[in-house]
Amino acid sequence: MPVPVPRQRAIPALENDRTHPASTPASVSGSPSTPPSMSAPVPPEPAPESGSVAEVGSGAESGSVADAAVAGSPPGSVRDGSAGETAADAGADVVGHAAGAPTGGGGRAGAGPADGGGTTGKDPGTGGALTLLLIEDDPAGSAIVPELLDSAGQPIRVRTARNLTEAGRLLTHDVHCILLDLALSTPGGSTSPDGDGDELAVLRHVLRLAPRHAVLALTASGDAERGAEAVRVGAQDYLFRDELDGRLLSRAIRYAVERKRSDTAERRLAEGRLRAQENARLERGLLPTPLLEGSSLRFAARYRPGRSRALLGGDFYDIVRTPDGTVHAMIGDVSGHGPDEAALGVELRIAWRALTFAGLCGDELLGTLQQVLEHERGDDEIFATLCTVDIAPDGRRAGLCLAGHPAPLIARAGHPAALLPYDNNGPALGLLSGARWPRMQVELGPEWSLMLYTDGLIEGRVGTGGERLGQDGMVEMVRRQLARGLRGEPLLRAAVQEVRQLNGGELTDDVAVVLLER
Repeated sequence: MPVPVPRQRAIPALENDRTHPASTPASVSGSPSTPPSMSAPVPPEPAPESGSVAEVGSGAESGSVADAAVAGSPPGSVRDGSAGETAADAGADVVGHAAGAPTGGGGRAGAGPADGGGTTGKDPGTGGALTLLLIEDDPAGSAIVPELLDSAGQPIRVRTARNLTEAGRLLTHDVHCILLDLALSTPGGSTSPDGDGDELAVLRHVLRLAPRHAVLALTASGDAERGAEAVRVGAQDYLFRDELDGRLLSRAIRYAVERKRSDTAERRLAEGRLRAQENARLERGLLPTPLLEGSSLRFAARYRPGRSRALLGGDFYDIVRTPDGTVHAMIGDVSGHGPDEAALGVELRIAWRALTFAGLCGDELLGTLQQVLEHERGDDEIFATLCTVDIAPDGRRAGLCLAGHPAPLIARAGHPAALLPYDNNGPALGLLSGARWPRMQVELGPEWSLMLYTDGLIEGRVGTGGERLGQDGMVEMVRRQLARGLRGEPLLRAAVQEVRQLNGGELTDDVAVVLLER
């Protein structure tokens, strides 16, 4: 049977004017953890929240955390290892750096991160004292970093790693910034871990290792071009090695951390906007395209999903004209709210259109739709209500089937608006196997307006009490609006708006309303 092709797609009025401010990642503050004594084993501690400061214990011979942390460090700077011995080399413990990592005298920190920076999906800490990871291989490199204070005057903690392996072990989620010496050589004697001669290969490796951390590049004075290239590759800034002082470096660290945080928030916001745009295009494409070419009937629709920031809900409708001139209209509602219900509604609508063009109607069509629902639903408790109307080619009479759905409203010249008969209303789809849905014949007359709707239009509350609008209240409301001369799209817009006002705010359920006029 040939299928008529529409000349122009008619997009129904779609209400979704609620706006929500975009959220940005929040900072999580933590408090410094107190290192335990190394004289007795300490039970494992969970990983600290972002922003907490984890201290490093002493080696097996020290017995004093303060001695190991401060030895060889300039005044005001707290280090996680001395110039001649890093925390990892001395067998020091990193308290709370990795969830479940054993601690105690002579213990070793957990293995390096596999997901980039050992962050376990978290961003670097944003509260409390700042922690800097210095990656350089100068044996006397502990003096490369002068005294550092943050904006509150607190000392900035410094950890030192002499190679990328040590950096992987010390790079935990409480590290805020990485200071990388671009002259760092690999075990093979090259500045490129891959041996490909890339002068910034070490930086690229660190950026892959710590994609969520701020990175400062350290280079020789006069090598500004290399520093600028490092920023282009992904570092937040570059500094000259022989021009470092405490004030300059402290400010650079704070700037790099804030810039990285801002870049991350901006990237997430952009990604969220792209996802929202893609979802909007997808959902808009799933809305029905009425096929009424050749019909004298006028069509209007109003659709409002109950889900916030959504274009599609569990309500669905469609209208097509078959080659014999009959106009078929349908409206339905899947129980529940959410994207799964919206997807099921789209499946039922497409199935209804295909079955209608195949010549099915009434009980046979609804029985087949119930089979589709039973196969596609994710839960046996899910059901769908449905109303179908088949308008004869002359437009004066129609066949009506109701599957647990509210009866349509009809307004005719010289008669008040009223509901169509609903005595033979069958059960909703998916409730009873082997159910039947009688098809009732109704007279429409020469001029009429037929409104199909979902229960979202009638279940809104009236005022502050528990009373709901109901079908009777809806009929009275539509009568008043018809008396004002409203027809078509203005009638639907006024009806939905008044229902919202009576409810005292936004409706929580999906709302779909379809109007056919002759």
